[in-house]
Amino acid sequence: MISPPVTITTTAQPAAVIRLTIPRDQIQHVMGPAIQEVMQAVAIQNLTPAGPVFSRHFDMQPDTFDFEVGVPIQGEFTPVGRAYPSELPAATVLQTVYSGPYEGLGEGWEEFMGWIGDQGHITANGLWERYVTGPETSPDPADWRTELNKPLPA
Repeated sequence: MISPPVTITTTAQPAAVIRLTIPRDQIQHVMGPAIQEVMQAVAIQNLTPAGPVFSRHFDMQPDTFDFEVGVPIQGEFTPVGRAYPSELPAATVLQTVYSGPYEGLGEGWEEFMGWIGDQGHITANGLWERYVTGPETSPDPADWRTELNKPLPA
């Protein structure tokens, strides 16, 4: 389900985002429209995406998600509606790639977090996913790839 995890160092990437704090069971209903809203805000400013769409989670409680959805950009982003400038941070992260439909991401994260624990890693708060390939690329969910990133302490 996941590729062998690796440790990498990321560089900061400017991004356009929308931050959401929602009940966990609403993610499938609000994430898609929020991504569309961000992409429209980027397009009307004639900016170019500089990577795949992502979600960056700040806090995940049993009933609530606090996260940003966005896209890395080239250029300076001006706030539009709910969209505002942010960034994916520079960090050292443990990273793996989950293959399959979005409905299986929870199981992918469980497998990844189990590996992290088995290896004795201590991680920092937060995490992010980058949706490398998805339904816009292939109708077959078996072809979809989601990069999972869990930061290590600085």
